[in-house]
Amino acid sequence: MIIVPVKEGESIDRSLKKLKRKFEKTGVVKELRERQKFTKPSIKHREAVNKAIYIQKIHDAEAAM
Repeated sequence: MIIVPVKEGESIDRSLKKLKRKFEKTGVVKELRERQKFTKPSIKHREAVNKAIYIQKIHDAEAAM
């Protein structure tokens, strides 16, 4: 459960911003969206490999500069 302490005199907008930021950091919404559909393990593995290749290319390009 996410708890956001609200200080006295603090606006509700600021408190909502804090709540939204905490939600994004914990990844609750991302996990919820992932659970809505089934993804085969082979596809998850393929996506992880493609992401690793992409990141490696970026690091190689930075090293070349």
